[in-house]
Order: sequence, then structure tokens, then C-alpha cells
Amino acid sequence: MSEATREEEIKARRSDFGLRLSSSMSKFGPLCVGIDPHRKILSEWGYQVDADGAEMFSMRMLQAAHGRAAAVKFQTPMFERYGSKGYAALERVLYAARQMGIITIVDCLRGGLSTTISAIADAYFKPDAPLKADAITLLPYYGARSLNNLTNEALDYGRGVFIASITSNSEGTSLQSAIRQSGSYKGRTVAYGIAGTAQKFNQSMDGMGSVGLIIGATIGQWIDTGGVDPSRFTGPILSPGYGWQGADAQDLKTVFAGTQGNVLVTVSRSIAIHGPQIDKLSHATKSIALEVRQALSEATKEAVTGNLAGDYSVKQGVVEDGSIVADADLAKRPAATTAVKATKEARSGGNQS
Repeated sequence: MSEATREEEIKARRSDFGLRLSSSMSKFGPLCVGIDPHRKILSEWGYQVDADGAEMFSMRMLQAAHGRAAAVKFQTPMFERYGSKGYAALERVLYAARQMGIITIVDCLRGGLSTTISAIADAYFKPDAPLKADAITLLPYYGARSLNNLTNEALDYGRGVFIASITSNSEGTSLQSAIRQSGSYKGRTVAYGIAGTAQKFNQSMDGMGSVGLIIGATIGQWIDTGGVDPSRFTGPILSPGYGWQGADAQDLKTVFAGTQGNVLVTVSRSIAIHGPQIDKLSHATKSIALEVRQALSEATKEAVTGNLAGDYSVKQGVVEDGSIVADADLAKRPAATTAVKATKEARSGGNQS
């Protein structure tokens, strides 16, 4: 095998998750069904509040998502609360999703020292991993570069990661918009540095990259403060907050103006409340998928119109350090019109989906 051929194979493998997810989003739309077996939902469905109930719930949600959503996302703590039985249930539903051909994201939000979290690859990425998934979520607050080794392992196995950048919980704003005092991104926000570090993995990839960000749909009111322009990012963007947490179609259009088909919106409770009947869950999934697709389609059209009309000063191309992310002073966005209703806030309980 020539060196050039070997390099092409490595590149193809490291691009695999992004290309598979992009294909799924093109086919089924930009919806990711969140599978979060909350105790309250299990009770409302008439299921036992235990690992068996969580597994039954998950299987039903998988059936609703199949052929109607681009991916599913499992909330790890909802299984972890049941100890070993919960993890066994998660293993089985991940296996079921793989058999159904559904792209899986495990929302474990891991982070830590690079020497410690390297073990995560054994759990989620390797061919014989017990919790084998297509992607997982990561927290970068040990330093974004502490995730580099694990991210590289994910890519080498054809998997992906989503790194928290600007999340949908308001408590994170002060940290994520804080100005860095040293390092490569000195003078930039913490969120900017995270996005820039993630983007470097995607630069050499054709199409949508395999290293993603988590950017909440409810963050319109502080999108400029965070210093990150989602339209400059070429990897997938996982966006919680739509529906039960209060974000609506206008929020998607505000936050994701200019993005080009790389935003994956997660919805959990707004679908699950229609269960446990499969037909009602399926109908809700299909309806919400259409809503999300329409909103993001309009966001793209609005961004194009805005650029032609001079309403945006965002420059196209690569900015410093190779990061396709913009400073707040480069992205003059319209004022946010977040319509977060008090009743939905009360229901959300501060969860990411």
C-alpha cells in the first residue's frame, strides 16, 4: 500500500462520522430524538421506575425515531441512576439502535485529564466497546486540548464527538463568555477557544466534519457575548433547548442564521409526552421534524438575503488560527427574539434536552 493510499484511508476513516451524519440529516432532516427516561415520564407511561422501565421506554422511542429522525441521543444519567442494571439496559438499547441503522449519540458529557479519559475510547469507540456509539458528548473545562487524544481516537475509529461550547443553561453564560487571560486564544472568550480548537479537527475534512459543538437553541440573547458565530463552524452542531425548554422556530432562525445544514436539533420531552402509544409518538416525531427542518431552512435563506443586503458583516473564509469562527465584532446579528414561556421554563428543570 502506498503512503498516499494509506493517508487517503486514514482521512476517509476520520471523516466517516460527519459524512454518515450529514447523509442521515439530508434524508431524514435535522432532528435528533432525545431518549431521556425521566422518572416522571416513566410513571406517566405506566412503566416501573427502574432499569426495565427505562429500557422499555427507550425501545419505544427508538421505534418512533426510526425513519423519522437523523439520530437519537441517550442521556447517560437516566440509566446510570440504576447502577449496573441501568448500564446493561443502555448497552441493549444501543445494540438495538445499531441493528436498526440509527445513528447514536451518548450524552455522557465526559471530561478530565487526557491520561484518564483515554479509557473512554474502550467504552464507546472501539469495535468491541460495550457501549459502542457513533458519538459522545464532552466537557472541555479541563482545557479544550485535554480532549485532543480522545478526539483523535474517536476519529480513528470512524466516530465523532460533540464538545460543549455555548450551552442552553443560563448558568453557563458567565463562564463560557469569560475572556481568556493566556494561551492561543488570549483575549477571546472561553467559548471561542473551544470552538476554535474543535474546528481545527475539521479543517482537512471534506463535507461536514466529525468534531462537533454543543450550542443551545435558547442562547440567542447572548450569542454575541459568547463570541462564536455558528455559521463559521464546519462540523455538526448539536442544539438542545427546542420545545420543552422554551426555544421555538424563531430562536433557531436567530441563533443559526447562515448555517449550512450542519445543525442537529435535539428534542426529547416534547415527543415523549405523547407516549407510550407508538402511533402518537411517531406522529409527534414527524411533526417536530418538519418544524425544525422548516425553521433551519428559513435561517439559511435569511442569512443569504442578509449578506446580499449588507445586513451582516461576517466575512467568508478562514480567520486566524485556521478557525472558522468569528469575533463578536465580526458578526452583527439581529437582536434575539427568544420566546421562552414561563410554563416551559418550569417544566424544563434545567435539563439540556
